[in-house]
Amino acid sequence: KTDAGLYTCDIGTDVAKSKVSVQEKPTEVTKQLEDKTSQAGQDINLSCELSKPDVNIRWYKDGKAIRKSQKYDLQQEGTRAILIIRDSTVKDS
Repeated sequence: KTDAGLYTCDIGTDVAKSKVSVQEKPTEVTKQLEDKTSQAGQDINLSCELSKPDVNIRWYKDGKAIRKSQKYDLQQEGTRAILIIRDSTVKDS
């Protein structure tokens, strides 16, 4: 059911009309990423919470896009976005 549409107020001798459109609220980050410190060789999990589920998410490191690979696992569970950095090294800092 949608509230968007053409609404009319009809009094018989005259009609007033209004076109209503409803815009989706933008998605927001509701819980920020937290800084992490880890020993080399351990997996590191980063996660943030979003205001809506199933949002298209892109992860970046130093401005470069991260893609799913043996090194990085990208997951989404409802409103939670998760990046797993596998077998961390000093270069992952």
